[in-house]
Amino acid sequence: MRHVAVFDTNVLLSGVGWKGKPFQCLELARTGVIDGLICREIADELADTLERKLGMSADQVNEILADLLAFLRLIPIAGQLQVVAADPRDDKVLECAVAGSATHIVTGDRRHLLPLGTFQGIQIVSPAEFIESMIRAPGDPTP
Repeated sequence: MRHVAVFDTNVLLSGVGWKGKPFQCLELARTGVIDGLICREIADELADTLERKLGMSADQVNEILADLLAFLRLIPIAGQLQVVAADPRDDKVLECAVAGSATHIVTGDRRHLLPLGTFQGIQIVSPAEFIESMIRAPGDPTP
């Protein structure tokens, strides 16, 4: 079965700014090994974070978003899902995954998303766990 992943904002931010596991996850989508998904709400949160926290210009942010949208499929969501009461901003990640029929949510959110483990059959994993699942030999049990 082909992996379809939604990358949380924290993974996208790390993946576009630094090398490491988040970057490797994005490269899997960029090279077509997996299908990557994003929704407008995740893209907007990323843009806001790039501008506010990293001080990037609007042109720099637009360039990064255009690059991501070249290989991540944009999924519309209704913004109706309410699961993570402690941080409702995480609901968009879950809703994007459900709407896009994802197999995985890749996140660094150890407080709210990773503890869920799964949501409606979608595995919620760290970037390192996702990379590990991609290199596991065929026939090995999945996590």
